[in-house]
Amino acid sequence: MDTVFAALTGLPPALVLALVFLLPALESSTLLGLVIPGETAILIGGLLAHTGSLPLWVVVVAGTVGACLGDQIGYALGRRYGPKALRHVPSLVRRHADIERARRLIARRGTWAVVAGRWVAVLRVLVPMVAGAGGMPWPPFLRANLAGGLPWAAAVALLGYLGAASYRYLERQLGIGELVLLAVIAAGVAVKAWRRRQVRLGHADQ
Repeated sequence: MDTVFAALTGLPPALVLALVFLLPALESSTLLGLVIPGETAILIGGLLAHTGSLPLWVVVVAGTVGACLGDQIGYALGRRYGPKALRHVPSLVRRHADIERARRLIARRGTWAVVAGRWVAVLRVLVPMVAGAGGMPWPPFLRANLAGGLPWAAAVALLGYLGAASYRYLERQLGIGELVLLAVIAAGVAVKAWRRRQVRLGHADQ
């Protein structure tokens, strides 16, 4: 764990800041987010902000601008090519995407779907293009895009910042940081296995 932490904090701040902008920007504009979530770079940016390598507000701004710009491009592609933009999504991508779910969400919730979709990985990638293809007017989409993008980038960056702070405190002050993290992971795996077993037993009793 110390090696991973040191490797992340040793990354060049300029490179991390570029990724904080680029990964969210490419999420919905190229559908890259179905493979590499944009919050990965923002989390690392928040971690570096805790070390003092980057100001936290710069990470938030870069993440917000990248996310909103990428969504605008995705929206424009959907608006320009309509449903054809979704029909030509590669089959490999379609297997990881839920385009119909995004369509239903947009149809029911409108601009609220754009705000809420920002917090769900797959929907975050698809909603902008689906909104454009479905004919959602641009001004409401832009407002919803900004309303969802800024809190999302701020929350993810802060999560990285606080995660680094918690780890460093446990490791340096208490000397149990790695043990606690491993215990939490082990407990999570155990709980998940127990729940699956209960589900299987429940099906067996029916």
